[in-house]
Amino acid sequence: MKRYSILLFILFSCLSTELSSKENSILSLEVAKKMAEICEELAIESKWRPIVIAIYDSGGNLKLLHRQDGSFLMSLQIAKLKAKSSAGLPMTTRQIGDLAYKNKDRGHGIEHVPGVVTFPGGVPIIIKSGAHLGGIGVSGATADQDEECAKLALSQTIGN
Repeated sequence: MKRYSILLFILFSCLSTELSSKENSILSLEVAKKMAEICEELAIESKWRPIVIAIYDSGGNLKLLHRQDGSFLMSLQIAKLKAKSSAGLPMTTRQIGDLAYKNKDRGHGIEHVPGVVTFPGGVPIIIKSGAHLGGIGVSGATADQDEECAKLALSQTIGN
């Protein structure tokens, strides 16, 4: 009986540690808003075309969608797809494109998955512990500018 009590104690201790670490690995709305603010400031200061910023959590749920006045209508959909691609895969959409098209010796397929974006502008939100919290997608400027914006937002909020 004592042995079972010890095992149960260890099991519950491990579960509570795992649950508390998962709770600390949730993308907050406050952080998502700050990311969008940083992106928008960069786009304005750099005189880029108006952009759309989409942020998804690791469960594929839209956390935030921010559209600058004058942005392209299709940028809404593109930003969401970029963010969702990087929320679902722990890589940038540029890396997904490289995986799909640059290595001809490797089997292909990812480029045929509906909704997966293969051009720059989507970046995974990965914190220092390695936890993948979601993805940010930017659309409206050039693909390289979109990616620059997303990466700056991450570096100034979560330090990656």
